[in-house]
Order: sequence, then structure tokens, then C-alpha cells
Amino acid sequence: MPSTEPRGPRQILRALVWSAKGLRAAWSHEASFRLEGYLLVLLFPLGLWLGDGAVEKAVLCGSLILVLSAELLNSAIEAVVDKVSPEFHELAGRAKDMGSAAVFLLMLNVMLCWGLVLWQHFH
Repeated sequence: MPSTEPRGPRQILRALVWSAKGLRAAWSHEASFRLEGYLLVLLFPLGLWLGDGAVEKAVLCGSLILVLSAELLNSAIEAVVDKVSPEFHELAGRAKDMGSAAVFLLMLNVMLCWGLVLWQHFH
């Protein structure tokens, strides 16, 4: 059912609060998210420095943000699956594996983006 509540600054603020809660929960409970967060803190400034122009900077930094986004979605999938189906089920395992595969593919994307940009600069 669509929301009849008007969109405005209050709803934007609520969304920001919920997003912050989600980021805090991921940081507190997900070791993979923390590791990827540390990599973002290290590599994001490096991407801004190494990128030659806006497009390269966006590719280097954006690829890192995509990994964290996928990790959040993967963690959400795992939490819901564990809540709904605490015992093992093939479909639950498949859902978790697919979420993990999405993170893995975006990590490959980071390596590809960074590798191509660095190759172009140092070759």
C-alpha cells in the first residue's frame, strides 16, 4: 500500500536516521563490513589522488562504495533468512550464497577498475 504521508524534510531525516542505524549495526555485527570499511578509508583518498579526472575518480571510489552496499544487502539477506529459517534449508543456503556471490563479483569489479586505471597510469 503506498504511503499517503507527504514527502519532505522530516521523512528525509527519518531515512537518514534509519540508514545510520543500519550502518552502525553492520559495523557492530559484520566483520566483513568492517574490513571493507577499513579498505574504503584507505583506498578512497588514494582513488581521489590517483584518478585522472572525474570519471577515473568516480570509477575508483564508486567501485569501493558498491562493495559496501552489496555487503549491507548480503548481511540483510542473511539476517532475514536466519530469522525466518533458523534450521538449514537448501533455499536459505542458496539465498545466502547468492548474496555472498554478489559481494564477490563487486570485489572483482574493484580489482578490474583499479587494475585498469593503474595499468594505464604506470605502463
